[in-house]
Amino acid sequence: MKSFDVPEFYRSPIIAKVKEARKITDPRKKDFSPAILDFGPLQFLVPRHFGFCYGVENAIEISYRALEENPGKRIFLLSQMIHNPTVNKDLESRGIQFIMDTHGTQFVEWDELKADDIVIIPAFGTTVEIMKLLSEKGIQIEKYNTTCPFVEKVWKRSDQLGKDDFSVIIHGKIKHEETRATFSHSYQGAPSVVILNMEEAEVLAQFVRKERPAEEFYKVFAGKYSEGFDVEKDLDRVGVVNQTTMLATETQGIADFFKQTMIDLFGEADYKKHFADTRDTLCYATNDNQRATIGVLEHGADIAIVVGGYNSSNTSHIAELCEEQMPTFFINSDAEIKSKDEIHHFNYPEKKMEVSRNWLEGKTPLRIILTSGASCPDATVDAVMKKVLSFFDETRNLDAVIEDALAKP
Repeated sequence: MKSFDVPEFYRSPIIAKVKEARKITDPRKKDFSPAILDFGPLQFLVPRHFGFCYGVENAIEISYRALEENPGKRIFLLSQMIHNPTVNKDLESRGIQFIMDTHGTQFVEWDELKADDIVIIPAFGTTVEIMKLLSEKGIQIEKYNTTCPFVEKVWKRSDQLGKDDFSVIIHGKIKHEETRATFSHSYQGAPSVVILNMEEAEVLAQFVRKERPAEEFYKVFAGKYSEGFDVEKDLDRVGVVNQTTMLATETQGIADFFKQTMIDLFGEADYKKHFADTRDTLCYATNDNQRATIGVLEHGADIAIVVGGYNSSNTSHIAELCEEQMPTFFINSDAEIKSKDEIHHFNYPEKKMEVSRNWLEGKTPLRIILTSGASCPDATVDAVMKKVLSFFDETRNLDAVIEDALAKP
């Protein structure tokens, strides 16, 4: 896979060594067991796969290249480059301006943009309407378009579904930039509807089976379907794609559910006329991160620390997996760790910060899962590890710990 020129301050002396060693010993990612860093009074369980993915590194490389290549020019980002405060704050500090926030609230009006401005398309991509608007202004967006290739793969699959006369069911969060972009690209050629989870899939299936009055669809899924969507006919042939940062297992479960729905309605022999297999749209990094999280959970731990932006979808799903089995602390940096007795962390379901006390109390050695989302720099994870270690006396030498961990088969 391609190597990217990511600024050195995003890289790490600890996590990078562990990751590189695992790549060498397990190049095909067949082993999803964690690396265990044993410091004596505490042990860190580091998953096989986490942190920056292909799409994120590609976006960061292009953004910093835009800065280098355009001194003196105004440089804009449509919205956050990725959902990580460290990366976005650094880009802002270097002069990049954000046109809008992650919810679409405008900071810079479209009329203020000029043809010679540089506009960077973020990793999530953007809508067809915004791309058209920028092009009409004469802004060259192709050179600094950082849209993740795996997001573009979803768009291409949606386009093919439309050409094959299938409607598109998008598993995603309707307010998320990536889902808004995918929805926009999808409905150019196919009737499209967005669902959040299996619960909404089950509701949609009631309309597929015509168990509910058609007119109810437009109320239940208000704001989530494309213009002109005809519930009477547009749910007879469907395919499922996803926001690439959703739980991969949930997307697959939803796809399997609609496949079975069509088998029940039309029979085993004819269901392929009504359901398109779209499993190839699942993002490899999201899938690997989640498989690695499940792999580390199988080894047991006392607590988990998940590092990433609080508006990061993929990070929230990693935290969700961990919370099912143990106390989990979702933080965006080591600054949230106040002391051995106090940590500030994010409650993702309720969208609020919480404070936990005596969070590092427990047996010795204390086993801690330490992981991060796909948009979190390894250097931030390093800083979290060092902060936690600073609360413990007589910990083993870092170099010796890494050497021991990497020496184990």
